[in-house]
Amino acid sequence: MGLCDARVVAVTGAGRGLGRAHARAFAAEGARVVVNDLGVGLDGRPDADSPAARVVEEIREAGGEAVAHGGDVATEEGAAALVRTALDAFGRLDTLVNNAGFLRDRMLVNLGEDDFDAVVRVHLKGHFLPLRHAVAHWRAEAKAGRPVAARVINTTSGAGLLGSVGQGNYAAAKAGIVGLTLVAAAETARYGVQVNAIAPAARTRMTERTFADLAALPEDVSPLVVWLGSTASAGVTGRVFEAEGGRLTVMEGWRPGPTATSPTRWTPGEAGEAALGLLAASEPPLPVYGT
Repeated sequence: MGLCDARVVAVTGAGRGLGRAHARAFAAEGARVVVNDLGVGLDGRPDADSPAARVVEEIREAGGEAVAHGGDVATEEGAAALVRTALDAFGRLDTLVNNAGFLRDRMLVNLGEDDFDAVVRVHLKGHFLPLRHAVAHWRAEAKAGRPVAARVINTTSGAGLLGSVGQGNYAAAKAGIVGLTLVAAAETARYGVQVNAIAPAARTRMTERTFADLAALPEDVSPLVVWLGSTASAGVTGRVFEAEGGRLTVMEGWRPGPTATSPTRWTPGEAGEAALGLLAASEPPLPVYGT
């Protein structure tokens, strides 16, 4: 018996790298998988290769069940079709793994509006739209009295948690995914949905240039994703995990630190003096990647 027997899982950006590893790992644990990939290059531009069908074939050759979906999940039509593909092929959807993305790295002074918008679109909007369509389905199921034990795993990054030099667009999008995860977890719990995020570190097409020394493999991240996508993770929601090689970390986000109060409105000088005192009493931030 696999951890995900009878579950149906949709994985976006599953043609290569992390997404491919997740899709194969879910299938190995008994899940039926919708393999989404638009088949684009590292920068999001059209690529002659279409990898989703190849991953489906790999899963089937290993004895699993899978179908391909080649739509753009950063569009209403593509995101809706992703959910519809799962329902048409397998009759249900239990887990959504949002993973699709690409890079257009530039220092801020060289980062054009088009490159900023494109990266935010595929990462942040490409998480929001599949999430919204999946939740709409699960809400309808819950309101119809059918039990729901749904799971969403979003993909953030250390760049979104700490920042990363040369990746202002990517870091902004990945930070937005954390906020989206927290809101979605709070709003959807009533329907039987759990929403978490992972910040993976693994050697893929997207990381091999920026982090050439990174040795961890995508397959090292997938076990946690499979567990979060299963019913075994009951009660775990609204959390962010970092995964690299054999190391797993629960990330702790913003929370109130040292505080100062005044019975009257601060003057600028008083506010500055108070702020310096608070900074002296606080923990220093972790360094931004690339510094």
